[in-house]
Amino acid sequence: MVPDLGGVSVTDVLVDALEEVRGRLASVSLPLVLPGADRARAARTELLGQLDDYVLPRLHRIDAPLLAVVGGSTGAGKSTLVNSLVRRRVSEPGVLRPTTRSPVLAFNPADAGWFDDARILPGLARTSTASRDPGSLQLVAVDSVPVGLAVLDAPDIDSVEARNRTLASQLLAAADLWLFVTSAARYADQVPWDFLHAAAERSAAVAVVLDRIPLGAREEVAGHLRQMLDERGLPGSPLFTVAERPVDQDGLLPGSAVAEIRGWLDGLAADAQARAAVVRQTLEGAVGSVVVRSGEVAEAHAAQLETVARLRADVHRAYEEARRDVAEASADGTLLRGEVLARWQEFVGTGELLRALESRVGRVRDRVSGWFRGRPPQVERVAVAVESGLESLLLEHAEAAAERTWRSWSSVEAGARLLDSTPPEVALSRASRELRGAAERSVRDWQKDVLEMVRTEGAEKRTTARFLAFGVNGLSVALMIVVFAHTAGVTGAEAGIAGGSAVLGQKLLEAVFGDQAVRRLAERARQELDVRVGELYAAEADRYLVVLAGLGLEEAAGERLRSAAATVARLQGEP
Repeated sequence: MVPDLGGVSVTDVLVDALEEVRGRLASVSLPLVLPGADRARAARTELLGQLDDYVLPRLHRIDAPLLAVVGGSTGAGKSTLVNSLVRRRVSEPGVLRPTTRSPVLAFNPADAGWFDDARILPGLARTSTASRDPGSLQLVAVDSVPVGLAVLDAPDIDSVEARNRTLASQLLAAADLWLFVTSAARYADQVPWDFLHAAAERSAAVAVVLDRIPLGAREEVAGHLRQMLDERGLPGSPLFTVAERPVDQDGLLPGSAVAEIRGWLDGLAADAQARAAVVRQTLEGAVGSVVVRSGEVAEAHAAQLETVARLRADVHRAYEEARRDVAEASADGTLLRGEVLARWQEFVGTGELLRALESRVGRVRDRVSGWFRGRPPQVERVAVAVESGLESLLLEHAEAAAERTWRSWSSVEAGARLLDSTPPEVALSRASRELRGAAERSVRDWQKDVLEMVRTEGAEKRTTARFLAFGVNGLSVALMIVVFAHTAGVTGAEAGIAGGSAVLGQKLLEAVFGDQAVRRLAERARQELDVRVGELYAAEADRYLVVLAGLGLEEAAGERLRSAAATVARLQGEP
């Protein structure tokens, strides 16, 4: 329970714990469109409002006057009732609906110090005159209001104007006591009962005024309403009745019509223990509600994180699949077709070089180097064909990955909404506009890697400067061809044309470097290509991941809120 409010100071520990909850609530974001997310967002807003408008201010100033908020349905007679209770026209009854005006707070002049500052409802500007601005609070000091009590006239809870409904909810959440007004004609309406149900859930102190009862209908209507209150969680709430009466020239009901309500309020104001009991009931209920509903917000945050994790996994899965597909297609002989194969065969001839390599390596080295020196254009054409083939492969699988990711995201509403919110120029259903240029750079960088591998390996083998000067480009192309036939069976004649072409490249490399070195070089070249492809596709995937990062979801926010609420629950349970 909340520590004793009958004159005993509230512990700083509880206040600090609730401040922690407030901070954690403020840090929780729920941006995704998910089932229940709207409800959780509304709960978060309401909890922040209740902490700011009531719980924390009340805990800081536990001895402040009791705040009774008069709320209810359109046309229930709230303003007339408030005026009649304080015996002065402090609140203008609305003739036209909706009545858009600032809420009115009436209090004894001796209590003015409690309300001049922003202790309660800090978001509302203070004014001493009537205003049509719902964002301000009109303060009216009235001698007829007993010391220790303040009465606030709130807008209609079912107003057709959303800002009036929102303000009414905010004011009721800031009340120590709800004085809920309904009429004989509308007491069974759903909207009032939604508010009363919320009050019952958080154990708020509630008194109900059944207003404008036609002559002779009091027993029947009041009896039915009493039964409804008992059945719906408010069995102990006082029920007052006000018969339909004409008002005087000041718009006030006869004193006798509201005498029972006035006497009850005066009694609360005069009895410190009774007043403290009302505050304790509402405050404990409000704190308990903060604990429970904070848990609901934390659950909603967890659902947001789960959805983001799923969307992120969709991205990683699509682009990892694209990377694997490229690795497979660049190692199974697929690239040794078409232009690449034609240029390679053009380069190596129809078998002359292969026959030469079958002779003793020592006799053919000079012939091989001279052969390469005479054919630089063919080397360049093979390199260009390799570059073009790899680029096409990278673009093809990047497009497929973008389409897979787009389909996956579109299959859930949260993902579809994110896609809809991205600018048209982003075009997440396709590979990025920058991909072609990036793919060109990646392939060229890989070709440079291969060239440098061959150059370094040649230096380690102490090959002649002449061979390095004229043969390194050709050896690099041969190594690329071997890489592209890694899983095509490059050692058997049954591998076909592509495999046979790779056999030639492998024999050439083995003649220069030896078979072990060739295997090592080919493996390094494959790994370097995989790294380049991974980096390229990671940049493509980032287009989606940036959208998720932009949601601002802090992973630990929900658990921190849950932990802070648990601390409050523990303190509330301590004697």
